[in-house]
Amino acid sequence: MSQYFDLTRRGFLKSTAATGALIFGTYLAGGAPRVIAGVLAKPSESAKTANLFVALRPDGIVEITCHRSEMGQQIRTAIAQIVADEMEAAWDKVVVIQGKGDAKYGDQNTDGSRSIRYNMQRLREMGASVRHLMRQAAATRWNVPVDSCSAEQHVVTHSSGKTLTYAELVNDALSITPPELAQITLKKRSEWRYINTAMEHIDLKDIVMGKATFAADVFEPKALIAVVVRPPVVGGKVKSFDAKATKAIDGVIDVIEIPAPQGAPQFQPKGGIAIIAKNTWAAIKGRRALSVTWDDGKNGDYNSEVFKASLLATVASPQSSVREIGDAANILANSSDKLVADYYAPHLAQAPMEPPCATAIYYKDRVDVWAATQNPQADMATVGAMVGMPKEQINVHVTMLGGGFGRKSKPDFSAEAAYLAMKTGKAIRVQWTREDDIQNSFYHAVSAQHIEASLDKNGAIEAYLHRTAFTPIASTFVEGATAPLSLELRLGFTDNPINTPNMKLESGEAPAKTRIGWMRSVSNVFHAFAVQSFIAEAAHKAGRDQKDYLLETIGPNRILDVTEENAEYDNYGADKANYPLDIGKLRHVIEKVADMSAWGRKLPKGRGLGIAAHRSFLTYVATVVEVEVSDKGDLKIIKSWVSIDAGTVVNTDTVKNQVQGGSIYGITAALSEGITFDKGKVQQSNFHDYRVPRMSDSPLEVEVEIIPSDAPPAGVGEPATPVYAPALCNAIFAACGKRIRQLPIGDQLKA
Repeated sequence: MSQYFDLTRRGFLKSTAATGALIFGTYLAGGAPRVIAGVLAKPSESAKTANLFVALRPDGIVEITCHRSEMGQQIRTAIAQIVADEMEAAWDKVVVIQGKGDAKYGDQNTDGSRSIRYNMQRLREMGASVRHLMRQAAATRWNVPVDSCSAEQHVVTHSSGKTLTYAELVNDALSITPPELAQITLKKRSEWRYINTAMEHIDLKDIVMGKATFAADVFEPKALIAVVVRPPVVGGKVKSFDAKATKAIDGVIDVIEIPAPQGAPQFQPKGGIAIIAKNTWAAIKGRRALSVTWDDGKNGDYNSEVFKASLLATVASPQSSVREIGDAANILANSSDKLVADYYAPHLAQAPMEPPCATAIYYKDRVDVWAATQNPQADMATVGAMVGMPKEQINVHVTMLGGGFGRKSKPDFSAEAAYLAMKTGKAIRVQWTREDDIQNSFYHAVSAQHIEASLDKNGAIEAYLHRTAFTPIASTFVEGATAPLSLELRLGFTDNPINTPNMKLESGEAPAKTRIGWMRSVSNVFHAFAVQSFIAEAAHKAGRDQKDYLLETIGPNRILDVTEENAEYDNYGADKANYPLDIGKLRHVIEKVADMSAWGRKLPKGRGLGIAAHRSFLTYVATVVEVEVSDKGDLKIIKSWVSIDAGTVVNTDTVKNQVQGGSIYGITAALSEGITFDKGKVQQSNFHDYRVPRMSDSPLEVEVEIIPSDAPPAGVGEPATPVYAPALCNAIFAACGKRIRQLPIGDQLKA
């Protein structure tokens, strides 16, 4: 059984008193116990602040605050590794405190594969500053120069051989003025103890043993449970409802209407009717008994097949140019022999294993929320707007997340809980079911893409045209937006690595008729699918080997600056000097994965290898997939190989885990039925009709090699996903000659 947050009044007030003033940046008034390694825990009453992320106990135990959300990517372990390494803390004397939502931490949005990239430098500095304080404290006590003192594994040693432990130095150290940045010396890479190693994940045992605390484990004895029947069509409203049968069910307390959102969806709740009950089962039974008549609004005509046709029609004609070099359009118009292909990918749902869940308690001057959130500061803003309070009065406590993939950075579920707590005056836990999540998500964009290329006499691409159209994320934030933002286009489109003298990239518009949000690797999913599939098609047309042609098509080692070709490209918000678009690195991962998979070996009949490579989130990934396709069209994925260059990595075991997980997630993009709509309503409801990979769908092994690098850290959580679908589809063609241009694969192999 899971451990619980105990939010009884006695325990609640005690935890508040114990923590409110002791650890700067950790608690505000009204705080609650934290989860350390998945069990009930809170900062020690005697802990003292060293800096924003580090507190020290008198016994030498180090408390390191993790301000990012833990959803299986082991960020709590990685942050502890970085800080503990630089401060020379003994690993068995480190505990991790989960940070609540607070602007002083800076960005807390655990999205975009940014947690290490955004934070590694300052976390190293925080750790090194504590090491400096310890050395200074020892030097002062011994009356010796600080340079004669060294710190190692919780002990400061003088050149004479005498020692003092961190526990003996805590009070002295915290009386010293913290050092300026110029006074801090960071370790050399050769001195790293924890960084760039495979370390045990601090939460793994408790997760496996069922002791970790997730949002549904938050326990307040007097809390009521709410489930919500939401408008089946985005923008729909309640026309009327009859709650008589619902209120007659034993355990149902109340039925409350949640207001419909105003303007663009943003992260507002969809509205609907909440059933408040003493327990989850009573709430679910009450929802089933509720009679609701809906006004579906302007999106009630949304049909996936009709919309698919409109998207394909859009990319069939010229659109807005976003990057251009040479004279691709003219060359293609006059080419007598060109390759033309259209690609399509449906809406997808993030579908984390744990559906959204949040508990809220409303007070006159604040709201406390416990949520499975990827972005607690977004919860603060959204909840504040929902209940009419400044966001600074919203305390968001982050539980563990049973997966997120982008869904849980949209806190509509937290806003629902807070609103219902305000209306009832009771603690409320809003529990989503699997069906709620599948049918009320912020969906990955549906897309269509059109690509043309003419090949020269040697089979090389001499002119290339690529048009893309997809429902933009911008529509979630700006009512009526139909054009993608440049930040969506730079996800695998404007940063196209094909080395050709003539290229034209065009972007079309598409109206969104549902809520659109980011999902693991975002637009890279469908852009990489089209580009990498097309290169393989061109290789076949040219009579060339897939891998060799891919290397020839991206060209020689060089730094590519696409902004020179009229492209708005922000390089994932990173400095191009530190994170250049390096074709040499892309080539390297391709060559490495080819070696790993013994590319070119003879395969049995019905088997094939496919390869794809892509740069996303500043990381370079190449994947080879081996498949077997039977005469009846049955598909079996035999094995996958992945090479990744993510710059400096913190935990090598975590990187391999993330790459393996990202690869399996990529199978969803290829095999899942996708999310489809008819009359504005989602047609899928659970894993029986929105397929996520079963064990039988997955390879027995995903072999991963990390390219050693001294470069700054890049992203890890997402880059393995975009390459998987094209590598898989290229392998299918190699195995049976069937070309897949539309996802999901479905029954195309049996046709």
